[in-house]
Amino acid sequence: MQQRTIGTRSVSAVGLGGMPMSIEGRPDEARSIATIHAALDAGVTLIDTADAYHLHADDVGHNEELIARAIRSYGGDTSAVLVATKGGHLRPGDGTWTRNGRPEYLKEAAKASARRLGVDAIGLYQFHRPDPDVPYADSVGAIRDLLDEGVIEMAGISNANIAQIDEADEILGGRLVSVQNQFSPAFRSSLGELEHCAELGIAFLPWSPLGGIGRAGDMGRQHVAFREVADAHGVSPQQVALAWELALAPVVIPIPGASRPESIRDSVRAVELVLAADEVDALSGVSRAA
Repeated sequence: MQQRTIGTRSVSAVGLGGMPMSIEGRPDEARSIATIHAALDAGVTLIDTADAYHLHADDVGHNEELIARAIRSYGGDTSAVLVATKGGHLRPGDGTWTRNGRPEYLKEAAKASARRLGVDAIGLYQFHRPDPDVPYADSVGAIRDLLDEGVIEMAGISNANIAQIDEADEILGGRLVSVQNQFSPAFRSSLGELEHCAELGIAFLPWSPLGGIGRAGDMGRQHVAFREVADAHGVSPQQVALAWELALAPVVIPIPGASRPESIRDSVRAVELVLAADEVDALSGVSRAA
């Protein structure tokens, strides 16, 4: 498995996003465990989760606990696995998503996440989404305090713009290691943040990196372009999407969600797909021409 870097850690170039295993339409636990084990078998060493990945008000942290159980039950060595979680987003149980960026809340949420994950310190903790009712500096300041206190080993942010990336890195004293934003062939509005992270040497983790690429007609000309490259290489459009993202910058580490073993097995094969420069240029230019 090709490796990339988050802070002081070397991780697989493609990670696993845990959200589909815990929200609406989630599979039974046996299939979820099999999916996580398939990822580990394939060399995945980055698994992304959040305390908000759950359905009901009484199962907060469902995905964190699921991942912890899967890692404990895996027969192989998991010492290199980095589990990244997030706090600051909430699901009250009625299908909506709310936010809480208050420092006191974030500090307690991180400690609760550590307990669910069964760790003394969380490998990577990310502020999930800015709260419009709380100054951004206050929320990130809580993440800094968690870092200083050893509750977390590395700090990241999610759903941030360029100004927030710079502000967070300053508040963290240059210790911001990752930014997790939505980015895919169909959703490219975070390209500026991706390029900014590349300049700073900060890992950029695209969430929802496939963006509906597998459903014909969803993306119009964009879908056609990715399908044509996939056909030329004899691979899935999903692999092309991930390979294209990996080719954009060495800091990019996509975290495709999966709830079936075959899905993550297909995704990790993207690291073996080397796109020609003209293919990368053509796929990158689709959004400008569309």
